[in-house]
Amino acid sequence: MTMNKGSEYRNLSFSIDDGIATVTVDRVESLNALTTETLEELSAVIERARADAEVRALIVTGAGQRAFVAGADIKELAEETSTTGHLAAERGQRVLRSLETIGKPVVAAINGYALGGGLELALACHLRIASDNAKLGLPEVGLGVIPGYGGTQRLARLVGRGRALELILTGGHIDAEEAHRIGLVNRVVPQRALAEEARAWVRKIIANGPVALKHALAAVDGGLDTSLEKGMLIEAQLFGILFGTSDQREGMDAFLSKRKANFTGE
Repeated sequence: MTMNKGSEYRNLSFSIDDGIATVTVDRVESLNALTTETLEELSAVIERARADAEVRALIVTGAGQRAFVAGADIKELAEETSTTGHLAAERGQRVLRSLETIGKPVVAAINGYALGGGLELALACHLRIASDNAKLGLPEVGLGVIPGYGGTQRLARLVGRGRALELILTGGHIDAEEAHRIGLVNRVVPQRALAEEARAWVRKIIANGPVALKHALAAVDGGLDTSLEKGMLIEAQLFGILFGTSDQREGMDAFLSKRKANFTGE
């Protein structure tokens, strides 16, 4: 099944192939910058993918070869006031949080510039694979503002306070290899291989039990910002829930029978 940009979406393309949904921000003329309309369409796509049992995982990327998403639309942001700016940040945060909590693995395929809101979008994905020409950064302080779509929070949690502050306070860019070195991206591949490598990675992930994947995401998300003791309680609860699923019985029976598991997501 495939949905074309021209039919339902002005700023995105969306397709599903073999259980993998690909969401492509498609505003090449502006390096795929995020507008309010783009965020609204992204929100709609996220909810559609959440509800569609055919979708096992998502890949988020940008159109063209120059940019994943080069940031938010500065022309729009320049018109904000203190009140509307606050609301704009909350709107962006809600959309990216809905992606982060979709309950299905989400991989960002970073094919070029991932700056400002673009890096914040990548940070809301669970895993990140970058092309070797990618440039990443949070340049907002150079515009007199700060990241507003969760960048100050997710980046520090991912790479640590010091490295996050260095990127945020300098507003500088780093290349893909440095991003990999500090743990900002999981893998770096040649640009020509990015789409293929991202799909291969996702196929490996979704070969596992979908209910287990959903609960693994929930365990990490729920436990990350609490104490170790509370996090382990969350883990134990989710671990126990999985023993009431068909996927658990199938997975363990397949292992003991030395055959490939046939998971149903139940």
